[in-house]
Amino acid sequence: MIEVLTPTADACVSLREITVDTVTRVIHLYDTLSEDQQKSVASNAESIAQAHYLRKTWMRAIFANETPVGFLMLHDDPSRGEYFLWRLMIAVPHQHKGFGRQAVALLTDYVRTRPNACYLCASYVSLDSGLDTFYEKLGFEPTGEAGHGEKAIRLSL
Repeated sequence: MIEVLTPTADACVSLREITVDTVTRVIHLYDTLSEDQQKSVASNAESIAQAHYLRKTWMRAIFANETPVGFLMLHDDPSRGEYFLWRLMIAVPHQHKGFGRQAVALLTDYVRTRPNACYLCASYVSLDSGLDTFYEKLGFEPTGEAGHGEKAIRLSL
């Protein structure tokens, strides 16, 4: 039996391509979310399927050391200079350890390398989960309502 260690807050966070060896684990991270959290973000399975059919998406698994802890997906349109954090989720056992913050920082570094990148945009459903504070601490600023009860935000690069 292989011992799986739960990563601690000091783990090294990385964004990695999803492979045949990791896809099932990444899909099942979504299952750890509360019912309210699941209402605010599409499943990882749906997101991965969409990314395979939409040309302008970039997706990655979020790893802490060697453990997958989350998922993110970016709308990546360099021809228009549009970069939108479309999906971000951290599995419940790994929340509040800084992994989401580090993943967004890594994503921001990636977007800064893309053509015509001025902003990283996002939107989210504001629950009592602290997302307002999470994004504010990362430097995102509100831009208004995005529809469907979502708040639109952007980060100047």
